[in-house]
Amino acid sequence: MFKKILIANRGEIACRVAATARRMGIKTVAVYSEADATAKHVLACDEAILIGGPAPRDSYLQWQRIIDAAKATGAQAVHPGYGFLSENEAFAQACADAGLVFIGPPPAAIKAMGLKAESKRLMAAAGVRLVPGFHGADQDPALLKREASAIGYPVLIKASAGGGGKGMRIVGSAEEFDAALASCKREAINSFGDDAVLIERYVLRPRHVEIQVFGDSFGDCVYLFERDCSVQRRHQKVLEEAPAPGMTPARRAQMGEAAVAAAKAVGYVGAGTVEFICEHDFVDSGNFYFMEMNTRLQVEHPVTEAITGQDLVEWQLRVAAGLRLPLRQDQLAIHGHAIEARICAENPDADFLPATGRLHVARWPEHVSFERGHVRLDAGFGEGDAISPYYDSMVAKLIVWGEDRAQALARLDAALRDTHIVGLQTNVAFLRRCAATTSFANADLDTGLIEREHEALFGAQGLPFMITAAAVVAHKLAVEALQQNDDPWSRRDGWRMYGAATRRFVLDLAGEQHLVLLSRRHQGGIALTVGDETAAFAVQSTGTESHQLFLGEGLSQQRIAVKVYAHGEKMAVFAPQGSNIVTEIDPIAHAGEGAAEAGRLTAPMPGKMVAFLARVGDLVSKGQPLAVMEAMKMEHTIQAPRDGVVLELLYAVGDQVGDGAELLRLQDAS
Repeated sequence: MFKKILIANRGEIACRVAATARRMGIKTVAVYSEADATAKHVLACDEAILIGGPAPRDSYLQWQRIIDAAKATGAQAVHPGYGFLSENEAFAQACADAGLVFIGPPPAAIKAMGLKAESKRLMAAAGVRLVPGFHGADQDPALLKREASAIGYPVLIKASAGGGGKGMRIVGSAEEFDAALASCKREAINSFGDDAVLIERYVLRPRHVEIQVFGDSFGDCVYLFERDCSVQRRHQKVLEEAPAPGMTPARRAQMGEAAVAAAKAVGYVGAGTVEFICEHDFVDSGNFYFMEMNTRLQVEHPVTEAITGQDLVEWQLRVAAGLRLPLRQDQLAIHGHAIEARICAENPDADFLPATGRLHVARWPEHVSFERGHVRLDAGFGEGDAISPYYDSMVAKLIVWGEDRAQALARLDAALRDTHIVGLQTNVAFLRRCAATTSFANADLDTGLIEREHEALFGAQGLPFMITAAAVVAHKLAVEALQQNDDPWSRRDGWRMYGAATRRFVLDLAGEQHLVLLSRRHQGGIALTVGDETAAFAVQSTGTESHQLFLGEGLSQQRIAVKVYAHGEKMAVFAPQGSNIVTEIDPIAHAGEGAAEAGRLTAPMPGKMVAFLARVGDLVSKGQPLAVMEAMKMEHTIQAPRDGVVLELLYAVGDQVGDGAELLRLQDAS
């Protein structure tokens, strides 16, 4: 077994590998960029080596620096994690040439399966069914467009060297093809250094089901059952579960054996995933098609670990050290049901626009485990850490296990309810709504689930404002109670010699201001008034964060447990019914704000300018694309908020821009 390994990655996977290695008595070396100097994975390892600047191309993609770091620290092997260099044939070969063990498949297997087009040709020769499409090497745009028309719309353009939804677009008509192809190629070259694409028929209502395979150097290979990863946004997975709902033992064996055959065809060693695109009725019809093979560990591997009781990272280390697979196929079994939710820094209501910022608060479910348990957390960040624009937007993964799917769903809802993140936008509330949709709850799964459930998922009201207001008032009173002394003249709770005064709070929620009144009732007690609604109000506080609210009286009284986290003027309120973020407004201090914003179009986050789609003097209409930015390895289109004329472009293509930077100016058409 190895004495020391280097982890050529960052985030939660680097933390996970470090934890498993420590349990096995193996020392670890972290590599990090300038942006990750204090990152969690750096602290999790025994040693750490700086390898370059913040951008991946200047650090985590610099494989020679990684190899030099491994040799300098005496590491015997390199674990690539997932993403970055994990499926890079040249890096795997360079490790071997340097006398280092690459903890993954042989370079030849990466080459055979790494390029989507090449792997599909290989699978076709092996008799595995493929989705109709064009997988040729000729990348002439006119040819690709003709092939798309011959296949029949809708089609899917996919980066041949890619994964994770990068360089992928659904195209509904020939008129959309040219722009979609150009965008795919830009994204592919930036993410993978290769802009080759393939074209496939887009299967309507498809399910995405993948098989976890594992091979060793003795020629043995097993499958550790399936995962359903159908719930996706922007071609990236949102919720994953194992086993796949509705799967029968016969269909599972058929797909598992096909996956093992695919792995053996390329002499596969280590952890890999064979992905299938399936017709909605595939369990009955048998209509499933090879999509691609990921020659690495997958982000969603914890759900497989949860139902099998196996540590797949430990399997990786043992197999890479030349040992046999720990178990045979007939020794593997499924126990219960597991679901994983990817917690990302993003705004679902703005087309999942990634967010950056600092995690002022990161509180997890009370009984969360970091390796085993009914509720598990894989996190690469903690409270106080910053999410930068240089890397993927994923903050953590929440994994739950239950005796059956119903219990797993209940545990997922409870875990998401108790996950409190403040400081930047996340998808936690969206994940909770998604898991509660009729489609997901009833296992009516396909990759269009999010769009199909659009009404339930987007623009949803958060916590009722009366509860939000009551929580903010409770927090304010608790803070004042800690600060006051016995001198009544120093109190700030509205005390008067001849009775208490009415207190006024102005709270801003999503740009709309609300007046909240706290006053003494004639019959005794306190009343809270929001607009036309008035309720009796009482509170029991534990510190300044935890409060028990009592709203109303008699049989109509509500008792609500809330948490309030304050940062400056902003207060985040969490309750079982949902959450809200409000700002307490001082009307005098904020007088006149907003007038200067007219005509501005600003960057939603830090990134690089890819293209301007309008010129100075152009007449544009509301919703028209004006500019394209690249941030967090994805492209984002900036649209016109109203009709107008482009007055000025403030940056050039290729420029780096900061969060909130003004990109261009519009003038009213009149």
